[in-house]
Amino acid sequence: MKTLYLPNFINKIPNFLKSQIDYLISFMRDNYNAKLMLVGGAVRDILLGRDISDLDIECYGIDENSFHQAMRELGALGVGKSFFVYKYKNLDISLPRKEQKVAKGHRGFKVELASDAKEASRRRDFTINALMYDIQEQKILDFWGGLEDINSSLLRYVDSNSFIEDSLRVLRAMQFSARLGFRIERDTCQLCQDILLDDLSGNRIFVEFEKLFNAKYLHYGLYALESMGISKKLWGERLSKDSFLKIAYEMAHYNRTQNSSEIYPYIFLTIYLQHTTTPASKILQAINAPKLFWRKLEYLPKLPKDIKPSFVASLAKKEGVQYSPLACYPKVATLAKELDIWDKPLYIGITPKELLEQGFRAKELGRELERYYQKRLKQIDEEATSF
Repeated sequence: MKTLYLPNFINKIPNFLKSQIDYLISFMRDNYNAKLMLVGGAVRDILLGRDISDLDIECYGIDENSFHQAMRELGALGVGKSFFVYKYKNLDISLPRKEQKVAKGHRGFKVELASDAKEASRRRDFTINALMYDIQEQKILDFWGGLEDINSSLLRYVDSNSFIEDSLRVLRAMQFSARLGFRIERDTCQLCQDILLDDLSGNRIFVEFEKLFNAKYLHYGLYALESMGISKKLWGERLSKDSFLKIAYEMAHYNRTQNSSEIYPYIFLTIYLQHTTTPASKILQAINAPKLFWRKLEYLPKLPKDIKPSFVASLAKKEGVQYSPLACYPKVATLAKELDIWDKPLYIGITPKELLEQGFRAKELGRELERYYQKRLKQIDEEATSF
């Protein structure tokens, strides 16, 4: 085990969290002589300088009955079927525990109390998530080399036997890689390749993909998706080398500041879909995507080699191009602004209300609107070639 003395570590968290921890420390120390450890992703994120909004705390030196009594006195609420975990404001407070796979599915685990900190940390997925901070002694406990892996920007499993018991960890490796910009260690990647994902519910799958879609390093997520065979397992396709390189290049060079945050969650799939023959519907179904993803992506057109003004104008049929996922491509965004349809729908020269006043109804109204629409698209290209 390695230790690292960091006396100002807790001071790096937001004040509202620090005040909650300070109260918990005094309460548990004065009333139960318990020792508190900050565990999980918060330790990792503080070391990386990332924002945190909640904390996981493990209590040591206290028996189970006394722990439950302490939680009742705090007014904390038990969560999970074992109730070794309690929620107090923004703190998840628990006894150290270990898990054993006893049934199929993400929830098919038997939970028992762990005898010490090392045993408790063994249940973690990656070494960077198994770090502990001893709050009273002000030092980090590192049983599995997590500090070195943080310095090396590496995702590495803690224990191969426990790792393979939870297939969700394959998807967690993917989204952590994309969020942190960390490489997945070779043996960990190979282990993930052999883990099936057919025991995961659709909801659990999308939760992890949603984290990927909102991550900073999309190309890292793409590499994880392909190298661990996730795309093959979920929607039956592995990209060709040429397609992979094209997608990775576009993702790595995408500037997320050029578009509104509203379309960022769709960018990963938007770029992916440009270079695959797999229908969007098959991928969306495989990841249990919500309705908004279907609306944005199911019928998203592929970019033509020659992006004409009329193509960009067609993206503004109902709303401005800024709301189309294809706005992530600079040429699309530039043309949309030149055509004055970046933040407004395309005006075709007449409104539905005006056609209604002329007597058009039902299908005739739809056909007439489409005629005006096609006429306007043709006019846009003609105007562009006249310059």
